[in-house]
Amino acid sequence: MKKALLVWGGWDGHQPKEVAELFRSILVKENFEVEVSDTLEAFADAEKLKALDLIVPIWTMGKIEQQLVNNVSEAVQAGVGLAGCHGGMCDAFRENVDWQFMTGGQWVAHPGNDGVEYTVNIKAGSSPLTEGIEDFEVKSEQYYLHVDPAIEVLATTRFPLVAGPHSSNKAVDMPVVWTKRWGLGRVYYNSLGHHADIMEIPTVAELMRRGFLWCAEGKGLAEGRSVEGAYTGMADNQL
Repeated sequence: MKKALLVWGGWDGHQPKEVAELFRSILVKENFEVEVSDTLEAFADAEKLKALDLIVPIWTMGKIEQQLVNNVSEAVQAGVGLAGCHGGMCDAFRENVDWQFMTGGQWVAHPGNDGVEYTVNIKAGSSPLTEGIEDFEVKSEQYYLHVDPAIEVLATTRFPLVAGPHSSNKAVDMPVVWTKRWGLGRVYYNSLGHHADIMEIPTVAELMRRGFLWCAEGKGLAEGRSVEGAYTGMADNQL
């Protein structure tokens, strides 16, 4: 049975407890053994983290000790999957660039705040994670992020929709869903999820389910391979 750790907390406005319960339910239905924690000390046992298949952070605008970030990073480098959404993963620790490097991006703005109606454009054929999923509309915060050019973009949204200083620039397609690699580990992010009800949208829930499974499957594929090999690109075809 695969093992997952969900760690929730930080700013209550993102309903981290409720989102954690939704994610726990998805993973339990997929036969995961799930541990849910409301403290960052859940990242303190480095060896325990390495024994997991999946880590799901659900923590917004927090502060974290560097050693805890190092523990998560080392676990992911060793093959443990890392998956999350919205501010719970890519606005978790604004002061920690190592976390941002690992996750692939950092929130910087949501012009128009909550209630913006926008389209999520699926990059058809870009990944089996989006197979059969069509473009869809959502009314929520539209995340503007600073992103790692190494990410593989699976879905985007068009800016600008709301007037602001950014509107003086050309239109841009901002990543909404992406994957990346961190050592031997797989990383998945979805910028949706301002409130738990957004995660309950069937298409969004399915995207998260697929992301969780894809990240967790990477652990088995990483067994017997070296992190050094991943750094040199030797493991790309296998992972």
